[in-house]
Amino acid sequence: MSEVGRWMSNVFTRASSPPREFPNSGFEVISDVEKLEEENWEWYKPGLFYPVRIGEVFQSRYQVLGKLGYGSRSTVWLCRDLTGHKYMTLKVCEQDSPTIRRELAAYKHLDTVTTRKPGVSLVRKLLDSFKATGPAGEHQCLVHEPLGMSMETLREISPAGKIPEALLKAFLKHLLQALDFLHTDAKMIHAGIEHLLELVALDVLPRSTGHVLTSSLPDLQARNIHLGIEEDSILKEFEAAELRTPSPRKIDGDQVIYECRGLRLPTKFGRPILCDFGEARFGKQTYTDDIQPYVYRAPEIILDIPWTYSVDIWNVGVVIWDIFENKHLFNAQDSNGENSSLHHMAEMVAVMGLPPVDYLQRTETSWEYFDHTGTWKGGVEIANTSLEDSEEQLSGDNKALFMDFMRKILQWVPEKRQSARQLLDHPWLNK
Repeated sequence: MSEVGRWMSNVFTRASSPPREFPNSGFEVISDVEKLEEENWEWYKPGLFYPVRIGEVFQSRYQVLGKLGYGSRSTVWLCRDLTGHKYMTLKVCEQDSPTIRRELAAYKHLDTVTTRKPGVSLVRKLLDSFKATGPAGEHQCLVHEPLGMSMETLREISPAGKIPEALLKAFLKHLLQALDFLHTDAKMIHAGIEHLLELVALDVLPRSTGHVLTSSLPDLQARNIHLGIEEDSILKEFEAAELRTPSPRKIDGDQVIYECRGLRLPTKFGRPILCDFGEARFGKQTYTDDIQPYVYRAPEIILDIPWTYSVDIWNVGVVIWDIFENKHLFNAQDSNGENSSLHHMAEMVAVMGLPPVDYLQRTETSWEYFDHTGTWKGGVEIANTSLEDSEEQLSGDNKALFMDFMRKILQWVPEKRQSARQLLDHPWLNK
């Protein structure tokens, strides 16, 4: 029986559990002058986010046990399903968000896809959805099974901030299987494997960041790939800790903002699961929307060329550099630290060489960087470096194989990038 099937079976065969009683004292009250977590978003205002309370019960079913994290458009909570007798994750979204509408549509579309491919089990499932009415209006809520740490967190706790090669290969096999399912069966582009802070969870930001968060953040990145949870004890300990030591919080009248509580490290890691479909696209072959943050943009995004499934493959390449080399493949900044497409293109030329002229001819934007013969004309010097110079983990024949794998991904022409299915058969990945 599937996980969803077992969950539904519990719903109809056991009586509901009574709600827990949570302490209403004994917690730290954070100063009103201090911005806490989601308040750091530059667009934050009271009422935009639903004022979730620990102990609150949604739909007469999902009781909030504590705050797991927050993103640019939502807060995320560990809940107890009082009817299904399981822990769940509740994502409570901001009001009227196009990103959340897109995410809900993506999950509903995925639910219609039938396949035997293993990648279908590596994509997060939506178990329930509903709307909660807050003081300022309705908020979409999504229910999922809980997941553990992100691949970004795993990188951070690894020696030198770099995950080992064997773990990288295992991670990529799972990610590519998930993308093979999305691209070939669901006909969906994730368009979100890389953004910086889509969900600040498990490894939360320090309370005082000293700056305002300005990125809306939803793409294919290491923070959007979370490991499954094999041990319910982690979640039970989270609940017990909240009962024993209530979370610090900021109280402003009826508005309460809680500090996130992390999950402890497991003794056994589950499989990587691809999450966060707020930028997913389906229904067309190509798109022209502006997606991806600066350091992760594919060439076609910078050059205003219609994009398709291959943007996800590009994102796989830049995510590899983040978690394996502990640095961005491209910095995309000028000498003042400002985002710069010109510098980004110059870095791409250094790593991949000059793009084919017929590719440049697809868009007028190309001539801002190249002349009509394909020669670089930008006002930035091309660095004397290479992909091989940037790679510091491997050596010898193994490094050569890895470079070949990366060059199957890092292609100017989207059609020349290998598909997820093709990359799964690469010799380096299977060595």
